[in-house]
Amino acid sequence: MMKRMGKKYTVLAIIAVLFVSAIAGINLSDHALGKEKPRKPIIIQGPMPIEAENFAKRLDHVKVEKSGSFVFYKGKLDNYPVIVAKTGKGMENTAAATAIAIEKYKPAAIINQGTSGGHDPSLNVFDVVLGKQTVNLGSLKTPHLEENEGIKPTSWIPMDLMASEGSAGEDPDAEKARYFEGDKELLAAANAVKDKYTKGKVIEGTIGSADVWNNEVDRIKWFHENFGTSVEEMEGASAAQISKSYDVPFLGIRVLSNNKTNGGAYDPTTAAANQDYVYEVVKEYIAKKKSK
Repeated sequence: MMKRMGKKYTVLAIIAVLFVSAIAGINLSDHALGKEKPRKPIIIQGPMPIEAENFAKRLDHVKVEKSGSFVFYKGKLDNYPVIVAKTGKGMENTAAATAIAIEKYKPAAIINQGTSGGHDPSLNVFDVVLGKQTVNLGSLKTPHLEENEGIKPTSWIPMDLMASEGSAGEDPDAEKARYFEGDKELLAAANAVKDKYTKGKVIEGTIGSADVWNNEVDRIKWFHENFGTSVEEMEGASAAQISKSYDVPFLGIRVLSNNKTNGGAYDPTTAAANQDYVYEVVKEYIAKKKSK
């Protein structure tokens, strides 16, 4: 009886060894075939059709997905996953689209791009601003004024909504602007290909965002002088804030479609020009990631 039991356990041990060897062989074969882990996608955001769809047309094997009113064009660029997100206009839409994209697609990086209005008189239509930093221009606190004492917008001060768990309006530490820094690797990729953009110059600067369309030149100059803004738009700071909260690398890239400080007239073709440049930035960024 003991001999039979011994033989039984010996057979089981041999089977176990063969099973483990087979599994190891399968794993080794996968490695030998050069199979890679799925890569995290790069997300390119554009508020409106003219700021997103031109880029989406450049992707291979595009599949369209929707979540609420947000549209995501999933495809590949240089055999790397890239998703173009049409976020809709405004801070709320962009914040929601960014959070959904991060939760759903787990991106490696996010680029928010599109058109903008100039704040810096040294910049012209078709110039591109890389968001070395991005700031919310709509987060402001007014001083106390009694009835009939008027309205004084130039006395308004910035309010950092992320500075305090309590009331930002009552916290003196919140009386400053919150600047979101552009990711260094994304900035490096953008600077590496800036010579390929021939329709204007490419500079690093500060992108301002708010659900406000400023047409008052003195107001625009006030932001430029007090917040250091190069351009203004209506989305970037909210995307930067959500990206930071998830620790996802972020960069804003904005082309000037007009500039009221120097008479630069609106040109809608700037949107496509910017996407052409962003395309080169993404290709450069992908090449760097593949080389690692």
